[in-house]
Amino acid sequence: MADVLKKYNKDGWMLVFESDYGGCLTTRTVQGIFHDALRKTGIKKEATCHSLRHSFATHLLESGTDICYIQELLGHNNVATTQIYTKVTNYGLKNIKSPL
Repeated sequence: MADVLKKYNKDGWMLVFESDYGGCLTTRTVQGIFHDALRKTGIKKEATCHSLRHSFATHLLESGTDICYIQELLGHNNVATTQIYTKVTNYGLKNIKSPL
């Protein structure tokens, strides 16, 4: 995505989405949009924008993606940071067959 933005964005801004006024969306605006979407879909669970990132990593991990790939996708310098996401679920552990 960064390559596409660099290619087509001639004025140097790296915006993915613009505000109604042509500038950057603020963190507060994005959070408001996210909470409105949760409300409209009837999701009652408390969630934040960071929950999406966390869910992305967790689903990759649960589907068997190597943690080093997840580390790269999340942009973490240290795999220990990525391993924080492994504490969320024991799903994978339940499905491991003992070699003994």
